Amino acid sequence: MYVRHYSNRTTDTYCAWTRRFVRFHNLQHPKEMGETEINAFLTHLAVEEKVSSSTQNQALSALLFLYRHVIGKEIGDLGNVIRARKPVRLPVVLTRDEVKVLLAELAGDKWLMASLMYGVGLRLMECLRLRVQDIDFTRNEILVRDGKGAKDRITMLPESLKKPLAEHLKQVKSLHDKDLAEGWGRVLLPGALDRKYPKAPAEWRWQNTKTGEEGRHHMDESLIQKAVKAAAFHVRLTKRATCHTFRHSFATHLLEGGYDIRTVHELLGHNDVRTTMIYTHVLNRGPSGVRSPVDGL
Repeated sequence: MYVRHYSNRTTDTYCAWTRRFVRFHNLQHPKEMGETEINAFLTHLAVEEKVSSSTQNQALSALLFLYRHVIGKEIGDLGNVIRARKPVRLPVVLTRDEVKVLLAELAGDKWLMASLMYGVGLRLMECLRLRVQDIDFTRNEILVRDGKGAKDRITMLPESLKKPLAEHLKQVKSLHDKDLAEGWGRVLLPGALDRKYPKAPAEWRWQNTKTGEEGRHHMDESLIQKAVKAAAFHVRLTKRATCHTFRHSFATHLLEGGYDIRTVHELLGHNDVRTTMIYTHVLNRGPSGVRSPVDGL
């Protein structure tokens, strides 16, 4: 998987599914199993564990990769696999007032990260992995590198976040200089860039904008997730607000503001515009646009 440049997260997930598959069949080696055992495992996930359709598809993808590229065996017809139903769900979207109240409950780097996720439409890991060189204050742009699907894209830098982001970088720069003086200040570079450019890991432009770990790796994702969850609880938000809710709200509010679907599609970095179409529910008011007859009595 590393040779094929799969992400670390995908690699870990596929390995986890392989372990579950082997344990489900009492530690039989995958070479001794085939379509029948895969069918039984996938059916078990849907019927007994009641996993979602996307989870079952993820397990199937992991097993197909295992057999095709590791074992070297092509999988044929899986027969009558009981597939988990894929529900049609609308994303949870916060109103502008709810976003404002939620952001006001956060502080410091947590507030800055949440503001970027809402103001730019970043996924959580895209926000955490931003580097100094990815932010262009002159052109008001943020370059999102190696996003979902290993794609780069350019999105905007909100004017209201330029000053707090610049102040944050100024503080981090002082910390970076101190680290360098003490023999630290190096970061992990993607791929083999650290071998091609030995001095690059210590350069300012490669530093992650979110610090806090020795070696200055990005902040652990659970910290911001817990902070958002706690903030939603404190403001008594009835909706289930997560870090990804900011991205849903970003897309919905842009469409409400009159921006066309193609623009939103490019900013979000979706593969297919049909994925972005789920946010068009805001353009059709549905039940909320109909006046109930009881109100006319």
